[in-house]
Amino acid sequence: MAEPVLYVIATPIGNLGDLSARAVSLLGEVDLIAAEDTRHTGRLLAYFNIKSTLISVHDHNEVARAEMIIDQLSQGKRVALVSDAGTPLISDPGYALVRRVREAGYQVSPVPGCCAFVAALSAAGLPSDRFMFIGFLPARRQARLKSLEELVGQSCTLVFYESTHRILDSLQDMIEVFGPAREAVVARELTKTFETFRQGALAELLAWMQADSNQQKGEFVVLVRGAEPVVPDDESVDPRSEAVLRLLADELPPKKAAALAAQITGVHKKRLYELLLQRS
Repeated sequence: MAEPVLYVIATPIGNLGDLSARAVSLLGEVDLIAAEDTRHTGRLLAYFNIKSTLISVHDHNEVARAEMIIDQLSQGKRVALVSDAGTPLISDPGYALVRRVREAGYQVSPVPGCCAFVAALSAAGLPSDRFMFIGFLPARRQARLKSLEELVGQSCTLVFYESTHRILDSLQDMIEVFGPAREAVVARELTKTFETFRQGALAELLAWMQADSNQQKGEFVVLVRGAEPVVPDDESVDPRSEAVLRLLADELPPKKAAALAAQITGVHKKRLYELLLQRS
């Protein structure tokens, strides 16, 4: 009898030919498949003529399902966890389940495969030796701006996921925080019929997308080049401090904005005030 295992299986992000032979074999052998959306996964299984039992595991039932899956493992059964597309747990449910299964003493084994952000990074032509995966930004604009402000000084490549409904808003906010000239790549509909990579300054990418509504559809990975390293000197203001100053200056008179920004960032208020005057 096989040992009880929870397999975390990556599935295609578009092209069904990307499902590995090992993944196909295991999905057909396990006693139970835990899927984010059973209808979506059901179509994948039908394509490969896999008839294993399906149950749903999503954000709203993950904790309860974990107990059910542990019970199955306690009976010596094998279970597979899949998401709608790509590698489970990457901007998808599954963390609570995997942790609970490990705490219960059962083996969790990955079956590697597709991951949208890794695929995008491999073909984008931006530095890939150091990167930070952010995933989806907050839906509300103020929270989104705050998240971007926290990243403005990062020197590594930044990787985001975005949806059709918010791609234009997110690009506009990136321009506000990172500046219109920051280099970026938009990767759209990876491995699908209309796969698109577009490289350019953030402002150029936004204009390109606004001019063609077809480019606004689908699933997106947005990769933003990291900030240039700051060379400290008495006159320089680091990107994060400058971004804080800019936001405050939108709401306050220059002197008040400079004084408050100085308290937040530690940069001398005179230097910040001079910077505002230079840009007025």
